[in-house]
Amino acid sequence: MERILITSAIPYINGIKHLGNLVGSQLPADLYARYQRGRGNEVMFLCATDEHGTPAELAAAKAGKPVAEYCAEMHEVQAGIAKGFCLSFDHFGRSSSPQNHALTQHFAGKLAEAGLIREVVEKQVYSNADGRFLPDRYIEGTCPNCGFEKARGDQCEECTKQLDPTDLINPRSAISGSTDLEVRETKHLYLCQSAMKDQLDAWIDSKADWPVLTTSIAKKWLHDGDGLQDRGITRDLDWGIPVKKGADDWPGMEGKVFYVWFDAPIEYIACAKEWADANGKADADWERWWRTDKGAEDVKYVQFMGKDNVPFHTLSFPATILGSGEPWKLVDHLKSFNYLNYDGGQFSTSQGRGVFMDQALEILPADYWRWWLLSHAPESSDSEFTWENFQQSVNKDLADVLGNFVSRITKFCRSKFGEEVPTGGANGEQETALIEELTTRLRAYEQHMEAMEVRKSAQELRAIWVAGNEYLQSAAPWSVFKEDPERAAAQVRLGLNLIRFYAVLSAPFIPQASAKLMEALNSSDDSWPSDVAAALSALPAGHGFTVPEVLFAKITDEQREDWQTRFSGTRD
Repeated sequence: MERILITSAIPYINGIKHLGNLVGSQLPADLYARYQRGRGNEVMFLCATDEHGTPAELAAAKAGKPVAEYCAEMHEVQAGIAKGFCLSFDHFGRSSSPQNHALTQHFAGKLAEAGLIREVVEKQVYSNADGRFLPDRYIEGTCPNCGFEKARGDQCEECTKQLDPTDLINPRSAISGSTDLEVRETKHLYLCQSAMKDQLDAWIDSKADWPVLTTSIAKKWLHDGDGLQDRGITRDLDWGIPVKKGADDWPGMEGKVFYVWFDAPIEYIACAKEWADANGKADADWERWWRTDKGAEDVKYVQFMGKDNVPFHTLSFPATILGSGEPWKLVDHLKSFNYLNYDGGQFSTSQGRGVFMDQALEILPADYWRWWLLSHAPESSDSEFTWENFQQSVNKDLADVLGNFVSRITKFCRSKFGEEVPTGGANGEQETALIEELTTRLRAYEQHMEAMEVRKSAQELRAIWVAGNEYLQSAAPWSVFKEDPERAAAQVRLGLNLIRFYAVLSAPFIPQASAKLMEALNSSDDSWPSDVAAALSALPAGHGFTVPEVLFAKITDEQREDWQTRFSGTRD
């Protein structure tokens, strides 16, 4: 039995995520976690909400709530939506937890001891009306490039030009609207990533099995221009983890917090401590996943994320772990994804464009979305969601192939043999050929899933469903029954066992449908069907079942057109 630690990039707290966010991290991570559990491995699957930084403060202000209250509420909302999509986290934590506070401060202290943190005096915009320094996003004004009047101090959303706050025309505070701004000096801490460039470079080079997307992004940051730069790890904000050197105060850093991109990845580790504390477990129970001196040396650690998060997970977070000098577990495999676009444009949280996770669950069950998103995962390139493609995929794959097979075999059995697995007959050449084909396809499916090749796994699973349909079509038990009911009984018995076979194999992709099938078959045997021949006789003659409800309803043209219109604008 292997031990596999899985983390998904943690979603930001400021609102509900869209389907592009889902397929870029949490959903493929869940697919892999479910598969590994199905193979009998010990899995720890962790995720959390990312709760610090400027956008959290702005979102809370917009909602008219204290930021801590806003984050607590949105954590519950995101946890509920994750449950709705059947995301099987062992723990869904919070980066604002006491555990993450303590661990982030601990890492900062260790990095300081190692001489990897330096103090830098910077110039930043200060708002006299607000009595605080303003991060770039807290400053609004007119873009000097396109004239957009609500450009932010880091970027204009209208023309996408990168900006400094001092570039803006008529700058004002995004908090109060005050134009009483001035530039002042402030002191911050920087992580000396440049000092670890060679160590990080060698570590990236050792990861020969990583996706090219992952390593190419890391190498670009390491070598382009002036190479890997030191990075600020503190901010002048109220909301966040107070800057401390371990448990001690940090002179000159009073009133400052750690930068969200420093503390957010540390939450992966803190989340395991949260899990242990929430379940009455000892520190040893979480440390065996994260500390190589306490049992984690045999753990395989896999991360899932969108490509925009790659630099922080291949460079900044490893620099934190390696720089601490402590025996923390480093990632073994980093699976990154390109972007999912929406109907000729881009999904956008800030602009409310596309289908958001809560809206998706309002119109269809999770399995419809899980299947389409995973079977179209943006692995080698960006992919695009269109309503036509979604309708076609659901109707052809889920309704016509899998759903149709289940309906035909269960209803035929009920009409001719009753609601139990029929007795009599034996396998012949057709059945032997099917078992051989399924064995070959099952091995390919397993290899793709182990390699985290999401689209190839979906294609192979669909081919396994198709093989059953083709067998049923050519065996034609409804015709055979007239001349040889015993032979038809053997065919139907195999068909009913195929349903269980499909339910187990499909559970990582479509867990709700899989559970329905197992319930209809009156079976709790979800053991992995490594031996296909044995798996196709797991339900014995006489075993009772019920005909399940329609597994997947087809999407009508009217529904598709309605949704297309409904989601063409922006979300309020």
